[in-house]
Amino acid sequence: MTPTRRRLLQGLGYAGAWIVLSLLLAATIFVNSERTIDVASHQATLSPDFSGEIVLRTGPVLPDLRIPSGSRLGLAIELGKTDTESLDELTARYAAIASQPEGQIAAVERSVRSMAYAALLQGGALGTVPLLVWAAVGSERRRTLVRALPTRRGLLVTGGVLVLVAAVVVPVGWGRFEAPRERWETLQDYVGAEVVLPDEVADVQVLADATTDQSRRLIESAVSSYRQGLEFYSAAATKAADLELRQPEEGETVTVLVSDRHDNVGMDKVARAIADTAGATTVYDAGDDTSTGSHWEAFSLDSVAAAFDDFEGRWAVAGNHDNGSFVRAHLEKLGWKYFDDEVVEGPGGSRLLGVDDPRSSGLGNWRDEKGLSFAEVADRVTEAACAADADGERPGTILVHDAKLGARALEKGCVDLVVGGHIHVQSGPTAVEGENGKTGYTYTVGTTGGAAYAIAIGTKLRRPASIALITYRDERPVGIQSITLQTNGRYDVDDWVELTY
Repeated sequence: MTPTRRRLLQGLGYAGAWIVLSLLLAATIFVNSERTIDVASHQATLSPDFSGEIVLRTGPVLPDLRIPSGSRLGLAIELGKTDTESLDELTARYAAIASQPEGQIAAVERSVRSMAYAALLQGGALGTVPLLVWAAVGSERRRTLVRALPTRRGLLVTGGVLVLVAAVVVPVGWGRFEAPRERWETLQDYVGAEVVLPDEVADVQVLADATTDQSRRLIESAVSSYRQGLEFYSAAATKAADLELRQPEEGETVTVLVSDRHDNVGMDKVARAIADTAGATTVYDAGDDTSTGSHWEAFSLDSVAAAFDDFEGRWAVAGNHDNGSFVRAHLEKLGWKYFDDEVVEGPGGSRLLGVDDPRSSGLGNWRDEKGLSFAEVADRVTEAACAADADGERPGTILVHDAKLGARALEKGCVDLVVGGHIHVQSGPTAVEGENGKTGYTYTVGTTGGAAYAIAIGTKLRRPASIALITYRDERPVGIQSITLQTNGRYDVDDWVELTY
């Protein structure tokens, strides 16, 4: 065998050994890793394994759930603390989230993927250590060590190494005990034959233990709410495909506008279905995605992000109920664009300006200026819009939570269109002639979540839900169409209103 071929085979052997060692170490690290994220309005701990099942540990009151993962990979999800005032409220949340689970699935998948990548990286790094030691010792020294093994000194050294390894590894298992054998039964058997379950939960199993009758009634209530919500919003999404909506012409871009979702994740599939029917490829979110801006409401943000994950452009502002920095930070992490007080490129090459509601968290670069009033922020928006207009970069749209923030910019004639939400009632589009003789429009979309108050979770809409479609052509907004879903499931579609300048 030639020296070149010998070196090649030796290199392949090292590479193969490194791959095997790295994968074994990565698998060990992966199944012993944990990650804490927000799941189903709880702080939850994720623990991956290779059981092929997803197990949801709900705590001492509600029974645990289990479902096949569809692969060799398994996952244990242990729910921790949450912000709720009653079990009824909690089960209502569960039902709403279960009817629109895509956002939560995406959040869990991202975390598991992150743990897998981290384990592979660590495994690869650790897998090089034995090879480096092997190379550092050298072939001559290795032969010397092998010859020394049968000697008394060699046996003492080998025994010492084994004792040291045992001293490190064995205590890891001390104090542990085998988990008791669990008995699982199907959800249908758990709730009884008299409760009709949707096909989507046919594979769900429940841990059969000493669960109280009250817990069983809570589960039955959640299943009932889940079924009703799933049926209502799925039917609405299906009907959306048959709506007669204006279709974009060549050179036009359509943006779907949502606002005031207030945690109603059921409407996300409906909004996406309407957007698809209208040929929309971009989305505005005018804020109030949550009721309090709390971490437990991450499920709502994950849901809207999943619904429009593949859209070309996604822009958002925080509403007055999106208190604190969490909402903006979470959606930015998921790829949504917020504003830092300057005009940016928007749908169809248009120019777009936006600002968070001053009654919430972020104010772009103005966040460092504490205590700015609503009027002061409105003045800043007006200054930014008029400065851009004077420079020949007239904003086509100002996106805000409350359209009043852009009212002064319209009055001065510095913007084509101001859009917002906040009041939960549709208004406009209404033409406004500016002081400089230029015409602009103001438009307020109703509550997309069908919210009567600050939260809209439930089996159906509490009030009509509104969604708008904005058409852009030649870098300007040229038309708006409003769609309203009534509480009885009926759609009301307004005529497309042309915006002329």
